[in-house]
Amino acid sequence: MKIYTIGYEGATQADFIAALTDAGVRRVADVRAVPLSRRPGFSKNVLAASLREAGIDYIGYKALGTPPEGREAARKGNHARLAEVYAGQLDLPEAMVQAAQLIDCAREAPTALLCFEREPGGCHRSLLIEAVMPEAQVVHLFA
Repeated sequence: MKIYTIGYEGATQADFIAALTDAGVRRVADVRAVPLSRRPGFSKNVLAASLREAGIDYIGYKALGTPPEGREAARKGNHARLAEVYAGQLDLPEAMVQAAQLIDCAREAPTALLCFEREPGGCHRSLLIEAVMPEAQVVHLFA
């Protein structure tokens, strides 16, 4: 299985959608706990509509997002703490259900995990892949 990841930090919505289209992505799996953004075009409803216009499906997986304590650790560059907090998040029943749904989604169509951070190593996207789809071939867009 192949999985894409993309962080929209520093990108315009047009560049973001172009990168997805160029890579052949057919679905965006939004793994933000809070699917809102100060960056124009990246809040859930606006983004979903724009992706739809480009022929890309949008699916929200809030339970696979990082809880506040993990987001704080990520902002401070404390990856070990982020990993610890996020591991606890993935143990929650709703996260387990959404992780299984995400795997099915990625098997059905080329799928990209979406979060804010451009660099995947500083984001929970890499932790998520490592935990639930460790054999996946990973392609980081914008990295």
